[in-house]
Amino acid sequence: MSKFIFYPILRMSKYIGISILFILLTSCEKELDFKYHDVESQFVIEGILTDQGSEVSLAYTIPMNEPLNQVPIKDAVVSLTDLTESKTYNLSFEEGKYRNPVGGVPSHNYELEVIHEGKSYKSANVMRKGVEILELKLQWIKMPYDHVAILEIVSTTSEINGTCYWTRIYKNGEPYKWLISHGSGAVDGILSQTTFTTRMNPTDPDDKDNLKEGDVLSVTVWPISLEMYDYLVGITSDSNGPQMFTGDFCLGYFMAAEGSLSSIRFDPDQIPFPK
Repeated sequence: MSKFIFYPILRMSKYIGISILFILLTSCEKELDFKYHDVESQFVIEGILTDQGSEVSLAYTIPMNEPLNQVPIKDAVVSLTDLTESKTYNLSFEEGKYRNPVGGVPSHNYELEVIHEGKSYKSANVMRKGVEILELKLQWIKMPYDHVAILEIVSTTSEINGTCYWTRIYKNGEPYKWLISHGSGAVDGILSQTTFTTRMNPTDPDDKDNLKEGDVLSVTVWPISLEMYDYLVGITSDSNGPQMFTGDFCLGYFMAAEGSLSSIRFDPDQIPFPK
């Protein structure tokens, strides 16, 4: 597996509330900016286990009318247990997050536990093996207002029934778009996902969708559980998503998967038009 950076879904200062969702073609979403109401601050856990190790972010939600002053949570006890082999690994606090370099084993069942201020939070997940990205393809299509470059992502699918897919797209290393797909959308073990990118003649130079010649789009595809899929659907539907932790109440998620990475360069003169 190629090494790459996983960007958490939330920005540490924002979590609850109404998210802006643009559904284009097959469940395509822009990178989300979470807005939220004046509510009591909630504990948030974002945990991920990959073949390269585990990483957990802890935070409290901050109301919109309060200043951004996120204080790192350094006093939590964070552990990850391989339930299949009865092995437990402690995560240490490093540069704002809790980490452990031991990678996950596909098909093993893992449980993340966080203990903080006398409260306990647990979430279990089966580690899913990464899929293969077979092709990334850009193509111009004619819309009433302009030509738009469509990005098609073709990949294999997981052997675990009920697996869904979280695809994240980065522009020059920065979050750009993400989309989720239900496993039932695959045909003969192949999943095709499509999203709009840039207009050929953008009218707004500050539009975040704009691509310039030489920009690199990097794509990661993560096989995820149906529960994680429902969670991502929930947070794009004016809610915090379903509860993914047992024990005391918190927000957030824990997923265990190998990610696949592929990239494509944006060269507008080389992009074909539909035949």
